[in-house]
Amino acid sequence: MELIIQIIAGLVGGNAAGAGLKNLSLGTAGNSVVGGVGGLLGGLLTSFLGGDAAGAAEAAASLDIGAIIQSVAGGGIGGAILTAIAGMLKKALAK
Repeated sequence: MELIIQIIAGLVGGNAAGAGLKNLSLGTAGNSVVGGVGGLLGGLLTSFLGGDAAGAAEAAASLDIGAIIQSVAGGGIGGAILTAIAGMLKKALAK
Protein backbone atom coordinates (compact mmCIF):
# COMPACT_ATOMS: atom_id res chain seq x y z
CA MET A 1 0.00 0.00 0.00
CA GLU A 2 2.88 2.33 0.82
CA LEU A 3 4.36 1.98 -2.67
CA ILE A 4 1.06 2.81 -4.33
CA ILE A 5 0.72 5.97 -2.24
CA GLN A 6 4.29 6.99 -3.13
CA ILE A 7 3.73 6.46 -6.85
CA ILE A 8 0.46 8.40 -6.87
CA ALA A 9 2.05 11.24 -4.89
CA GLY A 10 4.94 11.21 -7.37
CA LEU A 11 2.50 11.45 -10.30
CA VAL A 12 0.89 14.49 -8.70
CA GLY A 13 4.26 16.03 -7.80
CA GLY A 14 5.66 15.46 -11.29
CA ASN A 15 2.66 17.03 -12.99
CA ALA A 16 2.67 19.94 -10.54
CA ALA A 17 6.35 20.56 -11.29
CA GLY A 18 5.65 20.38 -15.01
CA ALA A 19 2.80 22.86 -14.68
CA GLY A 20 4.83 25.23 -12.52
CA LEU A 21 8.02 25.02 -14.57
CA LYS A 22 6.67 25.27 -18.12
CA ASN A 23 10.15 25.44 -19.66
CA LEU A 24 11.09 22.10 -18.01
CA SER A 25 7.84 20.25 -18.69
CA LEU A 26 8.08 16.85 -20.38
CA GLY A 27 4.42 16.79 -21.38
CA THR A 28 1.67 15.16 -19.37
CA ALA A 29 2.75 11.59 -20.05
CA GLY A 30 6.44 12.32 -19.48
CA ASN A 31 5.76 14.24 -16.28
CA SER A 32 3.59 11.36 -15.04
CA VAL A 33 6.11 8.61 -15.79
CA VAL A 34 9.12 10.47 -14.41
CA GLY A 35 7.07 11.72 -11.45
CA GLY A 36 5.91 8.19 -10.60
CA VAL A 37 9.48 6.87 -10.64
CA GLY A 38 10.66 9.87 -8.63
CA GLY A 39 7.83 9.36 -6.16
CA LEU A 40 8.82 5.76 -5.64
CA LEU A 41 12.49 6.64 -5.17
CA GLY A 42 11.74 9.66 -2.98
CA GLY A 43 9.35 7.69 -0.79
CA LEU A 44 11.82 4.85 -0.35
CA LEU A 45 14.57 7.33 0.48
CA THR A 46 12.47 9.04 3.15
CA SER A 47 11.56 5.71 4.73
CA PHE A 48 15.22 4.72 4.94
CA LEU A 49 16.26 8.12 6.28
CA GLY A 50 13.32 8.16 8.69
CA GLY A 51 14.92 5.51 10.85
CA ASP A 52 13.90 1.88 11.17
CA ALA A 53 12.90 0.76 7.66
CA ALA A 54 11.24 -2.42 8.94
CA GLY A 55 9.24 -0.42 11.48
CA ALA A 56 8.19 2.05 8.79
CA ALA A 57 7.00 -0.77 6.55
CA GLU A 58 4.97 -2.28 9.38
CA ALA A 59 3.47 1.12 10.22
CA ALA A 60 2.51 1.71 6.59
CA ALA A 61 0.97 -1.75 6.34
CA SER A 62 -1.32 -0.88 9.24
CA LEU A 63 -2.12 2.50 7.58
CA ASP A 64 -0.53 4.58 10.32
CA ILE A 65 -1.26 8.26 9.56
CA GLY A 66 2.39 9.23 10.12
CA ALA A 67 3.58 6.67 7.58
CA ILE A 68 0.97 7.81 5.06
CA ILE A 69 2.02 11.45 5.44
CA GLN A 70 5.67 10.44 5.10
CA SER A 71 4.88 8.49 1.91
CA VAL A 72 2.87 11.35 0.41
CA ALA A 73 5.50 13.96 1.23
CA GLY A 74 8.46 11.86 0.08
CA GLY A 75 6.66 10.74 -3.06
CA GLY A 76 5.44 14.19 -4.03
CA ILE A 77 8.77 15.88 -3.45
CA GLY A 78 10.69 13.06 -5.14
CA GLY A 79 8.40 13.20 -8.17
CA ALA A 80 8.75 16.96 -8.50
CA ILE A 81 12.53 16.91 -8.12
CA LEU A 82 13.09 14.08 -10.60
CA THR A 83 10.75 15.73 -13.13
CA ALA A 84 12.66 19.02 -12.83
CA ILE A 85 16.00 17.22 -13.24
CA ALA A 86 14.76 15.29 -16.29
CA GLY A 87 13.40 18.52 -17.79
CA MET A 88 16.76 20.24 -17.29
CA LEU A 89 18.56 17.31 -18.92
CA LYS A 90 16.15 17.30 -21.86
CA LYS A 91 16.58 21.05 -22.33
CA ALA A 92 20.39 20.80 -22.11
CA LEU A 93 20.55 17.94 -24.62
CA ALA A 94 18.26 19.76 -27.08
CA LYS A 95 20.80 22.58 -27.53
